[in-house]
Amino acid sequence: MTTVDHLLFVLKLFTALGCGLVAGVFFAFSTFVMNALTRLQAREGIIAMQSINITAINPLFMVALFGTALGCLFLAIASLSKWDQPVAVYLVTGSLLYLVGTILVTIVFNVPLNNALAIAKPDSPEGVDLWARYLTNWTLWNHVRTIAALGAATLLTIALCK
Repeated sequence: MTTVDHLLFVLKLFTALGCGLVAGVFFAFSTFVMNALTRLQAREGIIAMQSINITAINPLFMVALFGTALGCLFLAIASLSKWDQPVAVYLVTGSLLYLVGTILVTIVFNVPLNNALAIAKPDSPEGVDLWARYLTNWTLWNHVRTIAALGAATLLTIALCK
């Protein structure tokens, strides 16, 4: 195995693990965190989610989320030059699934919802209305991110085995 092949293997491994890690975080939100917040009064739910959204922006999670995206971007580009190899399809598809289904969905849907919630007044009628819509919309898009990240992890893991 050449040094380049070894480095590519390590990148595939860490990118697949990153996709799986991010999928796990999103899975936790989809399966129980948002359900727990739904059980709270709107005021308490808003305050709790505002706090979660602030603490989620930390170096470890950002490296996992966006470092994995960078790995996917590099793998997709590198695979285009090796398109004749069967593994390239898994790498490009898995990478694009993560980049579009996880990163783009986060930027286009979840972040704007988080930004709107950040300025909501928990005790106001508008805040209560926003919270009801937020729970439905944010969770829907989080399901999409979860499935995309898990699908990407699966495809990148298959690529590791080829």
